[in-house]
Amino acid sequence: MSTVIDDAPFTGFHRRLAVACSGGPLLDGYILSIVGTALIGMTAELDLSTGDIQLIGAAALIGMFIGGALFGVLTDKIGREVMYTADLVVMAACSIASFWAEAVWLIVILRVILGMAVSADYPIATSLLGEWLPVKQRGKLLGFQIVAWYAGSVLAYVVGYLLLTCCGNGSWRWQLASAAVLCAFFLIIRQSTAPESPRWLAQHGEPDKAAGMIDKYLQVRVDPADLIEAGHAEPSHGSLRELFQPPYRKRILFCCGFFLCQVAVLFAMLTFGPQILASFGMPSGTWMDTLGTALISLVFLIGCLPAMRLIDTLGRRPTIVWCFGLMIIPVLFIGVWPAMPALLAFLMLCLYAFFCGGPNVLDWTYPNELFPTHIRATAVGVATSVSRIGAALGTYLLPWSLDHLGMGPTFLCAAALTAVGFGICLWGAPETKGVSLESAAS
Repeated sequence: MSTVIDDAPFTGFHRRLAVACSGGPLLDGYILSIVGTALIGMTAELDLSTGDIQLIGAAALIGMFIGGALFGVLTDKIGREVMYTADLVVMAACSIASFWAEAVWLIVILRVILGMAVSADYPIATSLLGEWLPVKQRGKLLGFQIVAWYAGSVLAYVVGYLLLTCCGNGSWRWQLASAAVLCAFFLIIRQSTAPESPRWLAQHGEPDKAAGMIDKYLQVRVDPADLIEAGHAEPSHGSLRELFQPPYRKRILFCCGFFLCQVAVLFAMLTFGPQILASFGMPSGTWMDTLGTALISLVFLIGCLPAMRLIDTLGRRPTIVWCFGLMIIPVLFIGVWPAMPALLAFLMLCLYAFFCGGPNVLDWTYPNELFPTHIRATAVGVATSVSRIGAALGTYLLPWSLDHLGMGPTFLCAAALTAVGFGICLWGAPETKGVSLESAAS
């Protein structure tokens, strides 16, 4: 593959593409979070049982598990262009349909489809972005996608709070439908960016079209023959099976492993932050525990900012290894001393959230760098699907563990799982800083 993309100057086109591709992560954070405030009014109006609430809450995660791997494979086979727009249209349609939903089963189905569409956008948009970015900006802008996730989550709580305050519990329909506004916004932005990856086009028999797109968006002329990756002169169609065969088996196990260990604890903390803080003596059911959880969420976002710089200065491997190692300390401290004062416990949770920035920004950076064009989206999709298993397990097991095992053993289990993630990073984390995308994936 020619180095014309890797060495291209960073321009406004790359910035617009990064913003356009952040739509999927931002909508993920928004859609997963807005249901929390919507359930307040939905429970009263539809007379939801505990089982109904759990099912509605889990529906999007179920959809994400299904959609990640399924649409990752499809994206590698038919290209990024078709899926790049279709997934946002589906999200908008399901969000609008939620406004008129009257039955629990219909809300659940719509949430599952929404989850599938959101998880489809990860392999589509991050692969497209990674395949256009210069080497020097690749890590930072792929890492920026997780910042968009937290921004979407914060925005959802703001919108939900405002609608509840102004319109009461009946605003739950508007809350669920509000995601359609974001879908329309990103659909408009995506019209001004590249619809397809030149790397994918070159690997699927259209090097002339790929060269034309590079000329159009980067203002650089290139020989179409130089765009074909070594060993892939013929169109390449990847598969799930190829991911788990040498030389990619270790890479996909690493990406799935650290992603799962990270989000299992992270999602549990974000979902049950008030309950955790209440266990340390912070007043329950008041603005204090809710505000505490919001601040912890903000620290997760803040932790991503220095990590985005570290992966391009210190390197990918040192950043993720050190961050996972440091993440063990606060949760282990809570596990050993579960009776600590609430303020100290809050500080430990904030430390965990801050150190989590390293793995956060590498969640989609590593899968996009470690696999070649013909299976890149498939790898991102599989890693996303597996991570949602961890999210579901963490979300469902934490309340049970707090009730049956107590705070100390629960956080010791979290420390153990984080330690497993640390071991996985020691074993499998490669260094891809400053390396061309073709070389990193070779």
